[in-house]
This record gives sequence, structure tokens and C-alpha cells, in this order.
Amino acid sequence: PAATGLAVLARLLYGGRVSLVIGFIVEFIALVIGVILGGLAGYFGKWVDQLIMRIVDVFYCIPSTPIIIILGAAMDAMAVDPQIRMLYLMLILGFLGWPSLARLVRGQILSLREQEFMVAPEASGIRVSRRIFRHLVPNVIPQLIVSCTMGIGGTILTEATLSFLGLGVKFPFASWGNIITDVNNTFVLTNYWFIWIPAGFCILLTVLAFNLVGDGLRDAFDPKMKR
Repeated sequence: PAATGLAVLARLLYGGRVSLVIGFIVEFIALVIGVILGGLAGYFGKWVDQLIMRIVDVFYCIPSTPIIIILGAAMDAMAVDPQIRMLYLMLILGFLGWPSLARLVRGQILSLREQEFMVAPEASGIRVSRRIFRHLVPNVIPQLIVSCTMGIGGTILTEATLSFLGLGVKFPFASWGNIITDVNNTFVLTNYWFIWIPAGFCILLTVLAFNLVGDGLRDAFDPKMKR
């Protein structure tokens, strides 16, 4: 029993590392794409803004879950290496998750670009990329931190769901989601509760912690809460 407990604990810790790495990398990919496109849309406006926002609308209309299911089935059929599969999973989730961040950045920059502190960079002839990413984007960082903090929790839940459905992380890699996948019948559910309950509890605590941190950061960065 002691050896079994240590094995479950080791897999649980390793699975937590994989789940957290996936959450952070997916949010990083979404953040990079969202900041670049949202910054361009907010700064230039006009047809650039219209074009990027229509692309955002298209991405919002994409049924992400069916697409991931189809891609997961295709990778199963092609017997893709589990490590490459995990990389594809992170790229797909990150590529589908940037529209909300782009809209956030675009909305903030639309208001910031008219502020007085932008007059000096424009008058001094600083190139556009420097104006956007050196003077405007840093003012959006508090909102981005809050959004990404909450997004990491959502990504962990998404990965756990996909892994439970057999579309996410595959053996020999472990994540909290595919640890719960072991509960595939009533016998395992009732007699091997010590395998799936800790993984589910870790998912619950981690997502709750990230959401609480996001709420706390939102309150900390909100000027109205400081009055």
C-alpha cells in the first residue's frame, strides 16, 4: 500500500507539472498573438481595425471543441508521438484562445492613444512599433495579467476535459486529466477512488486558486476599489 501510495503521489505531482506547463504555454501563445493584433487594431484604427476585428469575429464563430475532437482523432489514426501530440495541443489551444485578449488590448489602446503622454513620442518621430509596444502596451499589462491569470485556470480545465475524453495528453505523459481517465468503469470508480479523487481535488484547488488570484488582481488594479 505504501508503494502504491508513493506511485500515485509521484504521478499526481508529475501530472500537475504537465497541466500547469500546458496552461502557462497556451496563455503565453494567446497573449503574444492577442497583444500584437490588438495593439495594431487599436493604434491604427480604420480599415486595419475593421480587418482584425472581423478576423476576431471569425475565430469566435469557430466551433473549437469539434475541431479539437477531429484533430485528436486524426492524430490517433496517424499514431502521433505523445510529446509531439502535447505540443500540437498547446499550439491549437493557444491559437484558438487569442481573440478575447486582442479585443481587450484593442479597447484599452483605443482610449490610451488619445492621451497627452502619446504626444511626445509622436512629435519626436519614434517608430510606430515602439509607440505601440513601449508606450501603449505597458499600460494594458494590469488588465492582461488579470485576464491571463483567469485564463490559465480555464486552460487547465479544458486540458483535463480533453484528456478525459482521450484527446489530450497521452501515456507515458501524465496530466491530472488523463489520471482521471483511468476511471473508465464503475468498478474503478468505487474501488480505486484514491487514484481519481486526488487528481480531481488538485484540479479544483488549482483552478479556484487562479480565479481567486485573478479576482484579487482585478480589485488591486481597479482605481475605484482604492477609494
